[in-house]
Amino acid sequence: MNLQSQRVVVIGGSSGIGLATAIEAAKQGASIVIAGRSADKMEQAKKLIPAESVEAFQLNNQKEEEVQAFFEKVGAFDHLFTPGASYTRGPITIDTEKAKTPFEGKFWPQYFAAKHAVPHISRDGSIVLMSGAFSQRPMGFGATYGAANGAIESLGKALAVELAPIRVNVVSPGTIWRDGPEGEQRAQAFEEYKEVTLLRRVGYNEEIAHTVLYLMTNKFTTGSVLFPDGGYTLI
Repeated sequence: MNLQSQRVVVIGGSSGIGLATAIEAAKQGASIVIAGRSADKMEQAKKLIPAESVEAFQLNNQKEEEVQAFFEKVGAFDHLFTPGASYTRGPITIDTEKAKTPFEGKFWPQYFAAKHAVPHISRDGSIVLMSGAFSQRPMGFGATYGAANGAIESLGKALAVELAPIRVNVVSPGTIWRDGPEGEQRAQAFEEYKEVTLLRRVGYNEEIAHTVLYLMTNKFTTGSVLFPDGGYTLI
């Protein structure tokens, strides 16, 4: 089970989990298409992805017309992963426009991607959506974020039924390590996460990528939600 001679599309493939997935898919012999908002980041990512063919497209995945045009440019492919997201968490009293961001920045972009991928994806291909373990074990200050993640998981199951034999699955990771300034800002959150998981640590991009590649390559898995979260959802 590998991705030899397959074409893999990763929206949000210039950094984080998306980039790690693109790198690992390339190691398995896939040709790679990445998309994201920053042209500079995508050019840097192309240098890190060990594939003979790496295409990069600038894309705002919150705009449906751009998502549709992107897939028309890409054409035929085999697998889609859609981790790219931006959102704000906050309490139920948060400003309504900010409260909408988990759906506007995470749920609807993945819905648009799946919708406009369908005419181009191979019949034995797959779609992997990404939610988050917060859907199963919500904590404070994130009602709409938890709701959006739960909606993505339900969307994955519904699409697995609707789009069969195309396989649709969801990866739902826990907190993932970040380097640099972002990691410094989240240092306290990383320490807190260690205390509420069975494995007593945060995860790494490559570990989530490994899960995504399993969902792409195992041809008997569809409608599933996998939780690479270090046991966060079990405590």
